[in-house]
Amino acid sequence: MSAKDRFHEAVKKGLQKEQWVITHDPLRIEFGKEDEVRIDLGAERLLAAEKAGEKIAVEVKSFLSDSALFDFYMALGQFLNYRLVLEVTQKERILYLAVPIATYESFFQRDLPQASVRQYQVKLIVYNPVDEVIVKWIN
Repeated sequence: MSAKDRFHEAVKKGLQKEQWVITHDPLRIEFGKEDEVRIDLGAERLLAAEKAGEKIAVEVKSFLSDSALFDFYMALGQFLNYRLVLEVTQKERILYLAVPIATYESFFQRDLPQASVRQYQVKLIVYNPVDEVIVKWIN
């Protein structure tokens, strides 16, 4: 069983408040003969206007260690590998990296994280862990 991030439940509740249905917790995907990834959450939302579902996968990060830069390196590596696995196995699902609002408003405003997010096209969900709400979606 994978270790859940400290704010996993806050992001899950935030998504549910926005009418997302949690379909996987975690989303397990086998890749090749020997590898498996476990993305924190899989969710779907029915878009009535389009009559089609929207599917996402969310990797939740708390950024609580002494080094936000180290946490970002770890999160970016996971994100890129998970996105590769999804592109091969579940192309309809869009991967997001969920980050707490305090980290977004401080660390993610620095030059290196901003350049990395742009370069690697990282989609972000910014969440408030106290109020358990999604604050911002960044595509």
